[in-house]
Amino acid sequence: MTAPFTSEGMNMEMKNFGRHVALAVLLSAPLFLGAQQTTGKIHGHVSDPAGTSETAGTISLYAGGMASADATPKYTFELDSNGDYKGEVAPGTYTITFRLPTTPKGQVVDQVDNIKVEAGQDTAADDDMSRQEYLNKLSPEQRKALEEARAKNAGIQKENAQIKNLNADLNKARSDRAAKNFADAAALMQKDVTAKPDEPLLWVELGESQLGLKQYGDAETSLQKGIQLEGASKKPNPEIEAAAGNALGEAYGSDNKIPESQAAYDAAAKANPTGANMYYSNEAIVMDRANQLDATVAAADKAIAADPTKPIPYYLKGKALINKATIDPKTQKIVAPDGCAEAYQKYLELAPTGPFAGDAKQVLAELSSTQSTSYKATKKH
Repeated sequence: MTAPFTSEGMNMEMKNFGRHVALAVLLSAPLFLGAQQTTGKIHGHVSDPAGTSETAGTISLYAGGMASADATPKYTFELDSNGDYKGEVAPGTYTITFRLPTTPKGQVVDQVDNIKVEAGQDTAADDDMSRQEYLNKLSPEQRKALEEARAKNAGIQKENAQIKNLNADLNKARSDRAAKNFADAAALMQKDVTAKPDEPLLWVELGESQLGLKQYGDAETSLQKGIQLEGASKKPNPEIEAAAGNALGEAYGSDNKIPESQAAYDAAAKANPTGANMYYSNEAIVMDRANQLDATVAAADKAIAADPTKPIPYYLKGKALINKATIDPKTQKIVAPDGCAEAYQKYLELAPTGPFAGDAKQVLAELSSTQSTSYKATKKH
């Protein structure tokens, strides 16, 4: 039998319901309350009236405004080399001031008011002195100096953009030359030397591209121009001078201008002595290609003197000398000039499995050299 529903029973149910609700509220509340954040962050960038980043100085924060130039700042932050600053501060409204390292005590370069920092927030507060409010305070002389600085900066930015484009073109031309697309490389560099005729590296790259096209006369002119401009610069780059001289030597040699070629290679080695073996080895290759036997031997000797551990100059020397060999009328044996067999033997010593090892061994055999006693393969590459 169901108990009758009375007002007293209703009151009991309501009390129990109230307990259940209270318990549910307690159970749903977090067991721990996180600490309330009491600081905020501030960051910014400082630039001068010309729009250039300041790279040294301090940003100071004054709570509630700057009472006087001698007031003590609540926070001070150093600029980094990019003109940026950042820090952690108490929430509030601040005046920020900027001082250079040379700013006298009690003075500021600029100030910005009413910077509000809130707890848990990162507030951006730049000091841009190109704003009109700041410019209005400048004297006529300062405004004139500012206009001159702006014009200079605009010129620098334009030149930097041009240099960036030229560097991209240089990389493209070098990539084209590596792929033997000499015509594309030459066309690109011809455009660039027209736009910036005082840049030596562009002329050198143009000359090397023309060399690839076997336009030797044009290459000589371009490379000479590059060398002239580089030599006239305040601080000539020996690697550029040497690279130009190396290419010029090849152009002259391919154009059968032997003395000029030799002089160009000598100039390259003088400009960059650490690369002398490479330049003289290249000279020996060009002289060999031109069938200039004495010039080949002379270049090979200079390459060997620069670095006696490289095998190719020995082979080129031996090859040039064997072409000057004679036949002994009595024995009908080949008589090679002095140093020929020794050059081949040294090549085999340094590169026993090199690309010309077979040729060197054949020549030595024809000269009746006994390789078992005169040749020892002491190094392998």
